[in-house]
Amino acid sequence: MSRKILKRLIAAIIFVMMGIFTATVVPSVEIAWVSALLLLTVYLFVFEIVGVDVAAISIMVLLGITSLLAPLMGLDKGLVDPRHLFDGFASNAVMSIIAVMIIGAGLDRTGIMSKVAAFILKSGGTSEKRIIPIISSTVAIISSFMQNVGATALFLPVVSRISARSGLPLSRLLMPMGFCAILGGTVTMVGSSPLILLNDLILTSNMGLPADQQMQTWGLFSVTPIGLALVATGILYFIILGRFVLPSRVRDNGSTATHTMRYFREIYGIDYDLFEVLVPQSSPLVGKLLDDIEHNERIRVIAVLRGSDLRIGPGGLARDVGIEAGSVLGILASLNNTRKFAEHYGLELRDNLETFSESLAATRAGIALIMGPGGYRVPDFMRAGGVMTVLFLIVMMIMMNLVL
Repeated sequence: MSRKILKRLIAAIIFVMMGIFTATVVPSVEIAWVSALLLLTVYLFVFEIVGVDVAAISIMVLLGITSLLAPLMGLDKGLVDPRHLFDGFASNAVMSIIAVMIIGAGLDRTGIMSKVAAFILKSGGTSEKRIIPIISSTVAIISSFMQNVGATALFLPVVSRISARSGLPLSRLLMPMGFCAILGGTVTMVGSSPLILLNDLILTSNMGLPADQQMQTWGLFSVTPIGLALVATGILYFIILGRFVLPSRVRDNGSTATHTMRYFREIYGIDYDLFEVLVPQSSPLVGKLLDDIEHNERIRVIAVLRGSDLRIGPGGLARDVGIEAGSVLGILASLNNTRKFAEHYGLELRDNLETFSESLAATRAGIALIMGPGGYRVPDFMRAGGVMTVLFLIVMMIMMNLVL
């Protein structure tokens, strides 16, 4: 049994014991069941048995099922009326968060977020001490003129791309961003809902006070000096103490999606990687075809940029494409073979991906696994939380049939 499964098992036993103890001290059966569901929710969220979204919807479905199983649970009626089960989606806060996430995804599809991520990486490199201040200060500025949750959701695609390209754990970037979004809300009155409410209370109080005791309301930038000091303190805290307090956990199940080459190296034991070379005017490679190059060299050209003509992958890069002076080649090969290739043809080997940083980024990479006869690979959706997802869908179908 792995350590991760053992942890979850021990935690499950502890939560069950807490639930049994709670049931003995609460004043009613309804409160006992609500406490049990609350403990189950906390357990699913903390230990990530299934995805957070699946856990949230599963709890909502369980609340609806209590209407059908009320007699067996010792209840007169269900904990929640099925007609009001989805009332939470009528909340302005919930809908605004969903809307902001949709806007953020739309901006990400337009390429704006990719350019922002590329600019931050160009300015901060892959150093955590340089990237965190840039991300945190940017989110703080955005948060000072809109709601904190909206600013965080809007910038989430940028942080995901930066994590994928720099190799920094996403958890070490999200926490500074979240806290600085909260602190950024104190820079102006726009992001400080309590102060806006307090302004209204001051106006109401002034109606009952004499003219010489009237209180002044705050303006838009009245809190800016204090807010800027708080933001600067927060950024300094994460720069100085970040390596001690920030989590460094990396999801195992995310390696195939965000680190494609790492996946190939670990599974198949190959040392291939992505490289970028520039073809100068004097290179003997000028005028040759890709097919000629790859027959003699142990490399694979997967991308070519000739002027403004960008060709990538099997669908757009034929093997009869010619190499022109000033072209940039994206190569898949081992470091040793790439260096030999660059030295042989007088090419400029770049330290990092520059031209193809977006088009060959891990966020756009995919993996195709082909099995020959006699081999079978269990689909990913049937592993770990995948089984829970399938069971959840079955329960949802049963619920829908009962309700309809």
